[in-house]
Amino acid sequence: MKLKIAVLAGDGIGPEVIDQAVKVSDAIAQKFGHEITWRPALTGAAAIDAVGEPYPDETHEICITSDAVLFGAVGHPKYDNDPSAKVRPEQGLLKMRKKLGLFANVRPTFTFPSLLDKSPLKRERIEGTDLVFLRELTGGIYFGEKGRRDNGETAFDNCVYSRHEVQRLAKKGFELAMTRSKKLCCVDKANVLETSRLWRETVQAMEKDYPEVTVSYEFVDAVAMRLVQWPNSYDVLITENLFGDILTDEASVISGSMGLMPSASIGSDIGLFEPIHGSYPQATGKNIANPMATVLSSAMMFENFGLMEEGKAIREVVEKALSKGIVTEDLSDGGKSYGTKEVGEWLAKNV
Repeated sequence: MKLKIAVLAGDGIGPEVIDQAVKVSDAIAQKFGHEITWRPALTGAAAIDAVGEPYPDETHEICITSDAVLFGAVGHPKYDNDPSAKVRPEQGLLKMRKKLGLFANVRPTFTFPSLLDKSPLKRERIEGTDLVFLRELTGGIYFGEKGRRDNGETAFDNCVYSRHEVQRLAKKGFELAMTRSKKLCCVDKANVLETSRLWRETVQAMEKDYPEVTVSYEFVDAVAMRLVQWPNSYDVLITENLFGDILTDEASVISGSMGLMPSASIGSDIGLFEPIHGSYPQATGKNIANPMATVLSSAMMFENFGLMEEGKAIREVVEKALSKGIVTEDLSDGGKSYGTKEVGEWLAKNV
């Protein structure tokens, strides 16, 4: 298969971890007889510095004419620490999701047998955890009307959802549940929020179309608690943008490191694949960032093309590295650790 992949490395550790995912993907391509053309493009703070725009038109053109997007991270302290900044790296990410129609963020959370004791949670609580969040990406409070009034003394952010937005996300949730354990949890705050009541009634109306799926409805605060008590009781969870942003970061630590969890953002056509961690500016250029989440994101990318054996090969080599202690310092417990590049090279060599 010939693939054209847009590469948006972004900011901070983004370029470092993306480089390792490219190495591993090239090794997979060589092993399985594929041809990958990598198409780099600017985004985030790097794009603002270069052209004054966090998601330039040129970058969008490269994305829409590619088969998929491999994305690193965006964010820089000079914008984080300036509340008055008019243009921010994260605006590029929101714009990209909207323009590419990436309305569903797929975030799996699973455990590695060799890392069960590195999780902040007890082994018996997390063993066997294998859940997936589907987070709605292009609606809700992040995209609603926002502003200031009363001479800047009052601020507002409106959360708005249409039934169509809920239906298309829930449809993917039901379909995913049908391929797994046929359990779906709708996460909302329907006792307080009108948008959550729309979510709940919309999903309830869809249940008849998926009679094999057992659906539960839980408030977001209860899920936040149960995720650290009984994470393996969940399978597929669907939720709105803000709740999903928070809960998926909480779930990510179950595995032992945020640097291990991949994700995909999907819609009608092109898919975007990225690690769930941020740009981690403190580690930029130090060769200490964990590249495995980005490498596992490339596995999701291959699987999105129907190349399941290729994805499996990546997962297996990552598990092999973890079991042999070929890890960056976040997983070394003060023992021997390897640099970002060294881990990437080991993974590519051992594919």
